[in-house]
Amino acid sequence: MQMKRFKPTLSHLSRRTFLQVTAALGGASALGLRGAYAQEPEKPAEIIVRAWGGSWVDSLKAGVSDSFTKMTGIAVRHDLTEDNEIQPKVWAAVAQNRVPPIHINWDTTTNATKSALRGVTEDLSDLPNLANVTDLAKPAGLEGFPIVNTYGYVYVLAYRPEAFPDGPPKSWKDLLDPKFKGRLAFYNDGIGFHFPAQVAGGGKLEDIPGNMQPAWDFITKMKAQQPLLGEDPDFTTWFQNGEIDAACTISTNAREARKNGVKIEWVVPEEGAKFDTDGLWIPKGLPENELYWAKQYINHALTKEAQQVWLDGLGLPGVVPGLTPPKDLVGDPSYPTTEADFKRLIRVSSKIQVENESEWFSKFKAIMQG
Repeated sequence: MQMKRFKPTLSHLSRRTFLQVTAALGGASALGLRGAYAQEPEKPAEIIVRAWGGSWVDSLKAGVSDSFTKMTGIAVRHDLTEDNEIQPKVWAAVAQNRVPPIHINWDTTTNATKSALRGVTEDLSDLPNLANVTDLAKPAGLEGFPIVNTYGYVYVLAYRPEAFPDGPPKSWKDLLDPKFKGRLAFYNDGIGFHFPAQVAGGGKLEDIPGNMQPAWDFITKMKAQQPLLGEDPDFTTWFQNGEIDAACTISTNAREARKNGVKIEWVVPEEGAKFDTDGLWIPKGLPENELYWAKQYINHALTKEAQQVWLDGLGLPGVVPGLTPPKDLVGDPSYPTTEADFKRLIRVSSKIQVENESEWFSKFKAIMQG
């Protein structure tokens, strides 16, 4: 099927659809990839999907993996190796013509773009359900679909209301109050915080990546607050245990803590908050039949039925039109649906992130460990 190509501009944030067709869910043959086969390829006993832990994998299992198994009879094993750790293993396997350690990588779009530019990803442009997704699914700046973006998310400022008796924090600068020393949290590489820190430090977004000294200066000030550094499951745990009062984190983690009885809210501060996407991709080198079924899995993940359950669990806006926002997130800044919502958010091109992210991560870690 000839897919419409999108220019990599901010217009891809709109929720319009293209080439409207019906993509049936019932039956494994719904993917429509049988053309090259006289009959359906042999089913593997399982496929391995790399995933993040905690509520992330729970939501993927409930929305995509369990229904895929019910539909096909193929078990899904979730590999919880961190995305940055699995990356060199996949790259090495492809370079050495070995079968990769996973069938599907659930990855940040930036990390996935690195793999795509390296030439280790399978082309997914033959997935029929791509004909019924919004243009947010298209990886900007890349030819075809070496990755399929599956949803967007915001790195919000999550906080305990009791720690802010005068009202919600309005600025990232509010976290510099001495009372929050040892009570803040960030990702251990600073992801999600570099861009708002640039603004909070007096810099401009258009100076990224050429001059990010304002970001490093602001992060240096934040280092004096002795924040905790971790990954997604840590944030949920820290909020639940009352160890932190505020964090720069994906809203999913704060929402999970709230589900478990923690009084917690989140905002997009005046400097803005980073908006990004995650996606699914398949490494090269799989046996032909396993590649077929891995594509089946991703195509299933692009159905309205699967996305509704998967993303309800995560509280994130998907790429299939007509999804119903969770009741607790209607009008929430972490669930953008309108142009006005997106104007409050910061999005930097994947290309710039790919070219600079390793340096940014190293700089953040050096500051925090210094």
